[in-house]
Amino acid sequence: MNLPYFIAERLIRGRREGTSFSRPINVIAVIGIAMGLAVMILAVSILTGFKQEIRDKVVGFGANIQIVNFDSNYSLETAPVNQGQAFIEKIRGIPGIKHIQVFATKAGIIKTGDEIQGVVLKGVGSDFDREYFSSCMVDGRLFTVTDSVRTDEVIISKKISDMLRLKTGDSFAMYFVQDPPRQRKFTISGIYETSLEEFDKMYVFCDIAHIKRLNGWKDDQVSGFEIFIDDFDKLEVMTEAVSDAVGYRISEDEENFRVTNIRRKYPQIFDWLNFQDVNVIIIILLMLIVAGFNLISGLLILILEKTNMIGILKALGSDDRTIRNIFLYQAGYLIVKGLLWGNIIGTGLALLQLKTGLITLDPSSYYIKTVPVNLELLHIVILNAGTMAIILLMLLVPSKLISRITPVKAIRYD
Repeated sequence: MNLPYFIAERLIRGRREGTSFSRPINVIAVIGIAMGLAVMILAVSILTGFKQEIRDKVVGFGANIQIVNFDSNYSLETAPVNQGQAFIEKIRGIPGIKHIQVFATKAGIIKTGDEIQGVVLKGVGSDFDREYFSSCMVDGRLFTVTDSVRTDEVIISKKISDMLRLKTGDSFAMYFVQDPPRQRKFTISGIYETSLEEFDKMYVFCDIAHIKRLNGWKDDQVSGFEIFIDDFDKLEVMTEAVSDAVGYRISEDEENFRVTNIRRKYPQIFDWLNFQDVNVIIIILLMLIVAGFNLISGLLILILEKTNMIGILKALGSDDRTIRNIFLYQAGYLIVKGLLWGNIIGTGLALLQLKTGLITLDPSSYYIKTVPVNLELLHIVILNAGTMAIILLMLLVPSKLISRITPVKAIRYD
């Protein structure tokens, strides 16, 4: 029989049914652990949700990986590449590649009455992945691109529509500064909103055939290729794989390609997102310290309360390790109870926010309208296991107090 566990169980049952003076302290310790774990679950789920939400928005505009002409650098006026590249099929065969599409960009100016706004016209083809922008539409619809007929329909952001006082169904003129200057008239088929102000006030999406004609390109020429992958955490690995598939050319009569990814293109955004990890780490450490010291106080009171029992057990021949395990079992019970309530509170509040969007944010400051939540079982398991392990390690120090209690003084202790 496990003697420490048997004694600890009897003590727990007696304390639950009786009126021990340590009971309020134990309740406070359980509340401290529960609230600490709940805060940690919320902090991790909100941070990962926030990072995923912003990341998906940025990827929606520029894909995970881009292949462009090496001569284009980072200019909006890109040098063309041929659409029928042999390496495209190689890339499609790489595990983890989700979708490949062509694109083209061109800077222009929208003028409506007294209003004027510089934008980037982004052309997409029939292979355009419509999933992300379909979910961002707030009015109208996403236009359809075919290889046979060019459409004059475009989608603009709510930011641009508010600035220029445009709505779905309106037409506007767009001017392009080139030699000779050119003008195109477009009709708004829909309005999207991502709350990423820097992108929303910049991009207008159209049929890629317009940009080909404005630039005098051939039908099989584009600005480059956009590649979407399944796992963002493998972005650098997939970028290297795509680079290997594209190959490296140094011949003057061959096209030279540059492969880049969204993190390299917008480092300031992803550096800012990574910096948020520091805030969560600090929160987790603070919660662990508070919960640990609450339970240390509770354990010390348990030991002092049962000093007489400790002396009797030592007089009967029990060693320090056996007696220490009695109190660690009791502390473990309090930890499990606190973790149970912490999981209920933390996941409950997270699910409430996920389903209702109860807590809102200012999109101009946070780029999203409601607090995002990303609940993952793995994160919850790691937080529970880590909390229990760290607090139990912290309890080993105060449990050493048992070795200093002598049987004679303990038995006479009142």
